[in-house]
Amino acid sequence: MNHRKETQIGGKPFIVETGKLAKQANGAVWVQLGETVVLATAVCDKKPKQDLDFFPLSVDYREKLYAIGKIPGGFFKREGRPTESEILSARLIDRPIRPLFPKGFKNETQVFVWVLSADREHDADVLGITGASLALNISDIPTSELIAGVRVGRIDGQFIANPTYAQKAESDIDLVMAASQESVIMVEGEANEIAEQDMVAALDFGHQVIRDIIAVGKEVVAAVGKQKMELILTDYAELDQRVRDLATEGIAKALQIQEKQERQESLQNVKESVLEQLVEETTEPAEINRIKEVIHDIEKDLMRRQVIEKGIRLDGRKTDEIRDISIEVGLLPRAHGSALFTRGQTQALAAATLGTKIDEQRIEGLEGDFWKSYMLHYNFPPFCTGEVKPMRGVSRREIGHGNLAERAIKPMIPSDQIFPYTLRIVSDVLESNGSSSMATVCAGSLSLMDAGVPIKNAVAGIAMGLIKEGDDVAILTDILGDEDHLGDMDFKVAGTQNGITAFQMDIKIQGISREIMTRALQQAQEARLFVLQKMKEVLPEPRENLSNWAPRILTIRIPVDSIGTVIGPGGKTIREIIEKTGATIDISDDGTVTIASVEPQAGEAAAKIVRELTAAVEIGSVYTGKVKRILKFGAFVEILPGREGLLHISAIDNRRIERVEDVLKIGDEVTVKVIKVEDGKIDLSRKVLLNRDKPESGSERDQRPH
Repeated sequence: MNHRKETQIGGKPFIVETGKLAKQANGAVWVQLGETVVLATAVCDKKPKQDLDFFPLSVDYREKLYAIGKIPGGFFKREGRPTESEILSARLIDRPIRPLFPKGFKNETQVFVWVLSADREHDADVLGITGASLALNISDIPTSELIAGVRVGRIDGQFIANPTYAQKAESDIDLVMAASQESVIMVEGEANEIAEQDMVAALDFGHQVIRDIIAVGKEVVAAVGKQKMELILTDYAELDQRVRDLATEGIAKALQIQEKQERQESLQNVKESVLEQLVEETTEPAEINRIKEVIHDIEKDLMRRQVIEKGIRLDGRKTDEIRDISIEVGLLPRAHGSALFTRGQTQALAAATLGTKIDEQRIEGLEGDFWKSYMLHYNFPPFCTGEVKPMRGVSRREIGHGNLAERAIKPMIPSDQIFPYTLRIVSDVLESNGSSSMATVCAGSLSLMDAGVPIKNAVAGIAMGLIKEGDDVAILTDILGDEDHLGDMDFKVAGTQNGITAFQMDIKIQGISREIMTRALQQAQEARLFVLQKMKEVLPEPRENLSNWAPRILTIRIPVDSIGTVIGPGGKTIREIIEKTGATIDISDDGTVTIASVEPQAGEAAAKIVRELTAAVEIGSVYTGKVKRILKFGAFVEILPGREGLLHISAIDNRRIERVEDVLKIGDEVTVKVIKVEDGKIDLSRKVLLNRDKPESGSERDQRPH
């Protein structure tokens, strides 16, 4: 049955429609804001995969280039594998909907979000969150409740729901959130050093907008929602009790071990012992998976109880205690900047590289094409957790964590006018036991400072956790990997001493209250300032000088109509300058010339040639040039690189001469004065300078070509 609901969200037309497209999917929804449209579909298998020990959910977000009337580039002329932007949007949708499925549901489920139209004003990712939840809720796929997404911006202190791209450029906050009617489930974004209370206010504003969207969604679900499929769960009560009897004591002892590897080895021994004792009773894959699940649940329950009742964590720390931190900078001799940041058993090695404009990355997207001059790449090799895994390219997780760290440092990057470099940070995680993305923020910030990049402030990050049992709540600072896995929240907050620059929160329970969020932010602020102080003790500010191996960049401006002169026919002139000096040269359409070289003198030499090529030749100026050609009526003298003037035979000497060769020959240096400039043609005279002890004063100057 076709159903359409139209309303206003944030003063903009918001449309939800279902029953017209993709009717064979379990659920399909058209969501539109302005003229940006997404189609969200949800499909699941009819039978569960009981042999799996995880919920097989996949979420894909794809942008169709016909949405902006564009044909894809490349040989095949069709959309290829997902871009980083699409992967990040897919993760943005996946994270808030994953906790909504009931425990034990193992039917393979796929959610697709396709961008069908883009007005180049509104982002489609938040529409994807709303659309995915609606598609699931109107379908027969079991989900617990309806959620929605919204993007929040702020201009001049006023919050804006789903800001346009132009408004985002002026905003000091870019926050994406997903929430149910009652509580926040997921938060991600960046900000320009905002205060903690401002973030809470942004969440309050966004949550109210989400409630308005959910009200629309509930009407649609009430009108067309299908009856949910029956969730058939096998009764494992007897098996569960057998596992608990065999495993609880051993797990409790293992959890007293504070060292990660030793603790995990002990837990693995318990698991293998229980499986060995029960393998004679069952060989069914589903029952073996159930045994593993119960062992996991026992570990989870015991860990949480220890934190709530005793305030003691797996590694013996108190809830607000940070692990030991060690920092080293400048450890890579040839990298432009480097830093090793170690916090407990989490270690990130960051290297900063300074490049030129030719190193910028071109990004093509629905919002338009642009060049990116700052990037952070995050790598998570399997050895960092002591595991053996195949390396098959960059994972979605690596892209997501790298993007979070990149956004955390981005507000501190100096503008091109101040520091015209392309910057790349590579963070290689060498050890991981919780919050490697926040270690990357710290190491990345320090590597830039070590390279001499004049960032505004150092940036640090911390990951917060949550254990909530009824009314009992414990907020954990600097969480371990197991605390992330067994806890209820992973809340990463990065920023400077002045405020927050990036954040990401995922909730595994139905949501958290405003009070818990406020407490977590306050505790995170205290931890961030502590880490920043540790960083300051090692490197208080960016180094005064760049690395000896970093390029030196000069920027000069030339008249736009002189760009062709510098480039030359077919690029001949600019190639000659590059070959002669060893510098690299980039020329923008506005006449900005960027010259880069490792050796400062090479850049200065290239800049001098460019200046001379584009210098205005004025009447009365005196030059010492070189004779390039001789004709019957005179000689052509190169007074500046690539700039020749005519020295007529009558202006060569103060006496009459029959042949130019009587006075000059090719290659001679000759001092001449400009007597006429017209339509790009330059007339010179040597005669007016003869019998003079020195050049005339005023505008006359002696210049030699190079």
